[in-house]
Amino acid sequence: MSPLALEKEKKMKISIVIPVYRVESTLPQCIDSIVAQSFGDWEAILVDDGSDDHSPEICDRYAASDPRISVIHKANGGLSSARNAGIQAARGEWITFIDSDDYIEPGTLASLAEVAAGNPKAQLIEYPAVCLEGGSNEHRLELDDATFTDPAQYWIETQAYMHTYAWNKMMRRQLMAEIRFPVGKKFEDTLTLPHILKQRPTIVTTSRGLYHYTYNPRGITAVAGKEEFQTLLDANIDAAKILGISIFEPQADAWYLHMLNQQIHLCRLTHDTPQLPSRHLPIGTAHTWVERIKIIILNTLGLNALCRIMRIVK
Repeated sequence: MSPLALEKEKKMKISIVIPVYRVESTLPQCIDSIVAQSFGDWEAILVDDGSDDHSPEICDRYAASDPRISVIHKANGGLSSARNAGIQAARGEWITFIDSDDYIEPGTLASLAEVAAGNPKAQLIEYPAVCLEGGSNEHRLELDDATFTDPAQYWIETQAYMHTYAWNKMMRRQLMAEIRFPVGKKFEDTLTLPHILKQRPTIVTTSRGLYHYTYNPRGITAVAGKEEFQTLLDANIDAAKILGISIFEPQADAWYLHMLNQQIHLCRLTHDTPQLPSRHLPIGTAHTWVERIKIIILNTLGLNALCRIMRIVK
């Protein structure tokens, strides 16, 4: 790294927003993973969202032991409300989010700082993650080293709709100046990211650093019902409008299949008429034999018939 890049890295402060709610068993690991980072120019904002366990005391204890850690105690308002309070308090050049039942790999902040210093035009940096760690569907999100100036290209080529997470991204704080997470909504990340991308930031994906997203049997993805799946499908349909992407174009084939699976699951839960427009989908889009059958039915009988059949066939 050049001397100029090193100097920029030294002056860089990263604000880390950590929503806290009933996480007394996992919060110490989360905070310890930050305190142990080799990169030290950070502030951690612990937002106690009305926890009724020992989480508030744990927050206060860590804040008393490290001046880089501060605590906001507030009435319970949900994840979005807690994140928004943290955004309001953040003072760093960059801002990132870590959920309080997750943690980051040693050296992650240093890696992100180096990537930022080496890419002065970058406004959003996304890094790898171990997803659902400890669960049966544990998998790793790998990212190539790449730069995108077109948000639609980033959305399609990296399949960003599959990883809209707030927690594996570091953003310049001004990018969040007018952005807040929707209070009272689930899948708030999927609702929010398209609005961030609408500002056409320069996006850098990196293979460096690692976020550990742990499996939570009480998490939203594990207990999602019809309201949550409706929000998720709405968010994807809205993203097409926000980013100016036609879901009928070949570039959107994989994304349409992703939304198709959401629509089928939603129809099973509600028996409502599908809201996703029907279209022809190449068989090669499928990854499994089940998806191949879905596509064949979609192409021959249409989306309404596909949803009716899939209500019967589990």
